[in-house]
Amino acid sequence: MSVRILDEHEVRRLLPMAECIDAMTEALAALARGEVHNPLRFVIRPPGEPSMLGLMPAHRGGARPLYALKAVAIFPANAARGLDLHQGFVALFDGETGATRALLNAGAITAIRTAAVSAVATRLLAREDARTLAILGAGIQARAHVDALREVRAFDRLVVWGRTPGRLADVDGVEEVGSAEDAVRFADVLVTATSAAEPIVRREWLRPGVHVNAVGSSIPTTRELDTATMAEAALFVDRRESTVNEAGDFLFPQREGAIGPEHIRAELGELILGTAQGRTRDDELTVFKSLGLAVEDLAAAEHVYLRAQAEDVGRVVEL
Repeated sequence: MSVRILDEHEVRRLLPMAECIDAMTEALAALARGEVHNPLRFVIRPPGEPSMLGLMPAHRGGARPLYALKAVAIFPANAARGLDLHQGFVALFDGETGATRALLNAGAITAIRTAAVSAVATRLLAREDARTLAILGAGIQARAHVDALREVRAFDRLVVWGRTPGRLADVDGVEEVGSAEDAVRFADVLVTATSAAEPIVRREWLRPGVHVNAVGSSIPTTRELDTATMAEAALFVDRRESTVNEAGDFLFPQREGAIGPEHIRAELGELILGTAQGRTRDDELTVFKSLGLAVEDLAAAEHVYLRAQAEDVGRVVEL
């Protein structure tokens, strides 16, 4: 069995942001059409252990059947080590025989496809005249989101706050500020890409008509947005089932009685297909709660794999 192995640099070269945005648009539309199967992720959290291991499977049927599995270890302490928090791989399996076809670096896939999905949400939901992009966080996701969101809106100002100043100093046009509040108050589009366990965004800081991509928290026990923000926002998600089971940004306000499942206006795929309504007013607060889906990993990894085959990139080994 021949398996193609692709490292981080190869994945990044073969998955340009603009192409990934297109791939994520189609993947989310396919999810809304019921063409792919995306079970809830399985997460292993040993007692007292800050790290975790996540398993994210997906399947696509039809004329081009394919299985994908992302196995990713998340180590929060890696930020202080200068390492990606996400360590692991995405495996692709032939949809007809089950043979393993490829193993790809998961960190690069995750960074690029996550930011690309936020770009899809921003293209669908942010005001056309949005000019100031604010980002909370200064890690790999923050950097990827700068690239992604500049693909879909003509920002003329980039405001960043992170706990470690200077990490995005090499990014063109970056303006660092001293607090999360300072960054949020400027934002027409806001990205939260932090490891915060408690809210770092308060409703009163947000300008009328801002669009928020809430990215950093993807587990039930942490959140970045306060309850008032979630309660007052038009809420959009990548997938309802994932949100009501996995998103701390949703689950905390739900436990407080502020919102329920009916508060979710639409999935992004429904907006892409035109079966649900997005922003209704220029002054409306919109929030996209990003969790990251295995079908996104499948689509991104397949895109890389097909380009790698065409260009004979990576190492082919017998397994």
